[in-house]
Amino acid sequence: MKTIAELEARLGDLHVRTRETPLFNPVFQLSLDLSRALESGEISLDEVTGLVAALECEGLKARAGKLRRLLVPPADTPALADAEEDFETFCARWERPQLNAVFTAHPTFLLAPAQAAAVAEAASAADGIDESLCAAPTGRKPVTLAFEHGEAMAAMARAQDARDAIVVRLLDEARNRWPDSWQAFRPLPFRFASWVGYDMDGRTDIGWHTSIAFRLSEKAERLARYTASLEAIDAEHPLLGTLRPATIFAKERAEDFAGDLSSAEALATAANRLTAHSADNLLTLAPLIAALEEEAETAEAPRAARLLTLAAAMRADGLGMGWIHFRVNAKQLHNAIRRRLPEGEVIDLASKGALATLRRMVEEAAPLRTNFAALATESSTAIRQFIAMAQILKHIDADAPVRMLVAECEQPATVLAALYFAKLFGVEDKVDVSPLFETETALEHGGRFLDALLAEPAYRDYARLRGRVAVQTGFSDAGRFVGQIPASLAIERLQGRLAEAMAANGLTDVAALVFNTHGESMGRGAHPASFRDRLEWPLSPWARRRFARAGIRLEPEVSFQGGDGYLFFATPELALATLTRIAELRPAETDLAAPADPFYHRTDLSLDFYRAIKEHQSDHLASRTYARAVTAFGLGLLNPTGSRVSRRQSDINADREMSLRQIRAIPHNAILQQLGYPVNVIAGIGSAAEANREEIAALLTESPRGRQIMRLALASNALASIKTVAAFGELFNSAYWASRTYRGTEDHLADSCAALAEYLVGDDRTGVFRRLASRLRIDALKFHKLTDLLPGDAPDKNREHVRRRIGVLQALRLALLQHMFLKVVAVPAFSRANDISRRDVIEMVLTLRVEEALAQLRRAFPVRVPGPRDFPLEEPSDYPDGGEEGYGAIERDFINPIARAHELSLRISTAIANEFGAHG
Repeated sequence: MKTIAELEARLGDLHVRTRETPLFNPVFQLSLDLSRALESGEISLDEVTGLVAALECEGLKARAGKLRRLLVPPADTPALADAEEDFETFCARWERPQLNAVFTAHPTFLLAPAQAAAVAEAASAADGIDESLCAAPTGRKPVTLAFEHGEAMAAMARAQDARDAIVVRLLDEARNRWPDSWQAFRPLPFRFASWVGYDMDGRTDIGWHTSIAFRLSEKAERLARYTASLEAIDAEHPLLGTLRPATIFAKERAEDFAGDLSSAEALATAANRLTAHSADNLLTLAPLIAALEEEAETAEAPRAARLLTLAAAMRADGLGMGWIHFRVNAKQLHNAIRRRLPEGEVIDLASKGALATLRRMVEEAAPLRTNFAALATESSTAIRQFIAMAQILKHIDADAPVRMLVAECEQPATVLAALYFAKLFGVEDKVDVSPLFETETALEHGGRFLDALLAEPAYRDYARLRGRVAVQTGFSDAGRFVGQIPASLAIERLQGRLAEAMAANGLTDVAALVFNTHGESMGRGAHPASFRDRLEWPLSPWARRRFARAGIRLEPEVSFQGGDGYLFFATPELALATLTRIAELRPAETDLAAPADPFYHRTDLSLDFYRAIKEHQSDHLASRTYARAVTAFGLGLLNPTGSRVSRRQSDINADREMSLRQIRAIPHNAILQQLGYPVNVIAGIGSAAEANREEIAALLTESPRGRQIMRLALASNALASIKTVAAFGELFNSAYWASRTYRGTEDHLADSCAALAEYLVGDDRTGVFRRLASRLRIDALKFHKLTDLLPGDAPDKNREHVRRRIGVLQALRLALLQHMFLKVVAVPAFSRANDISRRDVIEMVLTLRVEEALAQLRRAFPVRVPGPRDFPLEEPSDYPDGGEEGYGAIERDFINPIARAHELSLRISTAIANEFGAHG
């Protein structure tokens, strides 16, 4: 079994045996076959590396194929202009964004940069996906904030170019159909934003000067791009005299703030250079936009179109690569507002008294001037963010508004606290405060939250000042704590409640900006079936119709998260395809004449279905079994994928007591992928339908939303394997290790297997995984009974091949983990040092804290020890006569194999994530 084909064939044969022995586990048996071959020398780690590389290649091709399938034009590609519409209707549609796209830095930079580039090129290529993308180097460097920011800016630059191409297409359409009016058209089909470098929720490693430096560098980059665009139109254009020095000024100021500002003198120098009045410090593009559009009125059509395209880009992006989103946590705002309360006053932010107090504070707030010294010396994170916004608006870009996202926002008073600070620092007319609804509590009580908030006169005045009500709905913690499908339906209901609350409080004259921060994978909110599903899943046609019927203009916004999301913009071809698909689907619009969806009328069925899935998911989350299984390896199955490092507790036994709330949503979902079953997507559907399966099946068949739900669940189930979940538990089965050499087949492993058997005799993980697998199997049987009643497309012939490939990946990893376990228990005893014993090192490896274990082993067994040659003495010595090589054999026989097996295990993690189409 030295080829992938042989391994897949063997796995297929093993699957047949489950007919006669239902508890037989083909995945674990294949891992045992591989483990025996590896430990006997029949197969080497070099050969395993070749197998992993081949499977990596298949994963990369699968990733590129999924990306291409999402973006390929449908057979009935719609036009950007309706045949019967007039010029006014056309302008109304395209002079406001169909979508705002936010480039976030969630930790999903799974692929090595060369691999990501290869996947993107393969997905973009006209001649199909071949083996060439597999030659990309797999080398990874630590993901830094600067790297994430650079990647975000590169993706946004390609998105800008793609938007320009769509603007040209729209201008051509307008010129052809309305030749006398088209120059009055002001297209703005998309806006872009980023929070990379501005998101302080859960981070302490981003200084205020980091955000200022990033904003200045973005200004310099965007001005350089505007300059290049105008030079391409006219190398002698008079506006270049404004753009060129402004670009240089912004670049120099960015360098100032990227330097060492630890001393008061350095800070003062950087700040004074920025704040001193300079004609080169361009703070608004309004005069340039007006000049370009005025020139276009009398220019020849080709030149006019290019001038209008540049003006459209300036109107969309302002003096940056896009708009920016700051983010803080509600607790940070609560701590900050308590500092501003009248002396001796204490408030409960959940009380009506708090609303009254904050309402008065907002009314009475008088703007305070600030400078960079105030920013540098402020200790409160929330206040510091507001001062940073004030400095950006005052000294970098006076036009582009700033979003203030408030995570874990569960009280209306929190929003009023944010409004108070916005007014206190003079930015209330430029800052959109946006509460995030993501936790179970926020979703459950979000309707009442919105009713109370929108009833506040201070908030209504603010919303009219800004022209919008902004909210954020997150699929991250929501999908983790209540399950992905219940989360999506709860978010949908909350969006409907927003439309109701705006109508009830007379706010139909402002827009509803709904920001959906979903990730790219099916476990985190992005629907994998099609781009239509991807756009409709977080903001459904039903929710859109609620706003349309209330006469409320909708501003939809979605995120493209980290390395996974940026792939949609990783080449010019992909960026254009992505924006073209979105433009054709028009997510800001809805069809009021569409037939009613029975999912929303048969609430006797759909509401019970939703509640039952949510309850099932909640049971998993509350279960010690589920928590222990998910945390059984800590985060050791995962590659580091972002600049926000997941810290582990120093206690050796910490993983045994790790809470699910210590693991963020992305690694939580990623662990489920690696264990083989996306519980937060699939679990509960079958059980929820059990009581009235035929009626639920009929509803899901008749309902567009119901079919969309099942497309998500079936896509996830097509990659899932409960046998794999159970197989991980067998690694910790003391009886397995005690019995492995029972017949004398592996005598050379007898001592190691006996040591593992004795070590694991009290370990709980085998039982945990078995119980979890049993629960999942019971629910899965009910799921399959439900899906049997649904009309299905022709079976996907490739499905079983993909499942088999993932099974081989899992078996290879299980064999590598066994190799690591066998090696670590065979390491010779060493003296306890730094309170770390040999037993501690074994526990580290068994919980996949491998880097820590290897560090301890290298400390205990140095390859070279100091010797006489290290001392410049004149007197000769014949001792020591055994050399100074230290513990080279330990390094060769134990440390290096463990390190290499761990590295291969992480490469397998990447390959499995590629089969799912994203990380977490």
